[in-house]
Amino acid sequence: MKPTTVLIKNMVCHRCVMAVENILQTESIPFHKVIFGEIHLCDELSNDQKSRLLYHLDKIGFEMIDNQTSGLIEKIKQLVIKRARNEMDSETNKIKLSIYISDIVHHEYTYLSSLFSSVEGRTIENYFIEQRIEKAKELLIYDQLTLSQIAFELEYSSVAHLSTQFKKITGLTPTYFKEIGAGKRKALDTV
Repeated sequence: MKPTTVLIKNMVCHRCVMAVENILQTESIPFHKVIFGEIHLCDELSNDQKSRLLYHLDKIGFEMIDNQTSGLIEKIKQLVIKRARNEMDSETNKIKLSIYISDIVHHEYTYLSSLFSSVEGRTIENYFIEQRIEKAKELLIYDQLTLSQIAFELEYSSVAHLSTQFKKITGLTPTYFKEIGAGKRKALDTV
């Protein structure tokens, strides 16, 4: 019995985790835990289990990552999403993004940045900004926070900084976006 970790692409929310847990339970595949982008199994998958898991994951828009480079890119994306959505404790949020990512994945940031750019066609920083703007869109649509509160929540230095990045990414001001609503939001896995 050898515990193993399987990497999964496109798992970006708690509902994704629940959907994968449901597949594992339905298929009677024993697991320790499921977290963003990872399944921690109790044992290696048999060929039959692997093919059934691949089938069910594909049906809901996920895919198993087989090579190391893809796994590393997916891990970086998961870390960036958590950071951009402010889903970490305040101490971790104080750590510079590059240092945080390097510490977690145990590689130099220059290597990770170069790898990410060559595979994704954009920088880690651009991906981080895009994720923060998607979170800002979500908060604007919910209409429970002011623009100042959203800027504070997403750790922007000012409302002007948030507005500038928002307009650069979306082509719209936050106020105008709020008026036209959810039609302009993207699913996180398509960002």
